[in-house]
Amino acid sequence: MDRRHFIAATGLGLPLIGTTLLNAQDVVKPAKPPKLADDLVKAFVSAGHNNLEEVQRMLKEQPGLLNACWDLGGGDFETALEGAGHVGDSEIAEYLIRQGARANIFVLTMLGRTVEVKALLATFPELLRSKGPHGLTLLHHANRGGEQAKALLDHISALGLTETKLALS
Repeated sequence: MDRRHFIAATGLGLPLIGTTLLNAQDVVKPAKPPKLADDLVKAFVSAGHNNLEEVQRMLKEQPGLLNACWDLGGGDFETALEGAGHVGDSEIAEYLIRQGARANIFVLTMLGRTVEVKALLATFPELLRSKGPHGLTLLHHANRGGEQAKALLDHISALGLTETKLALS
């Protein structure tokens, strides 16, 4: 064993991290699991639109599906959580978030999370015109949220957003 590998293997090299003594190839990284099958991801995202039982079953069998994203082409990507968001299925959305799914401003809007959405829009006003899955806007998601998102619907409209869908480009 050469000196560099001895130091790295024994932990004596910890103070030397960041120097040229230890290289990135010397650090052992755990292997990633294999890519999820496209048809499995597509089925999970589809279930996220309206089938809580299927979402729960599939997630139990394959936890890696939680944040899996289906590529519909042309820059249009969607997760099961986003599917639930744009159809207004708060039960599926809340279930997936409780499982650790990454929520975004579109889903939070549909869920009527006024404090969080207003804070995001105040910090990043450009998000008002951002595009969600299928080019659907915050206004669309607020409409789908129904009564729970009424305050956000009014707020987003007052900020000047009038389109429910923006062209994907």
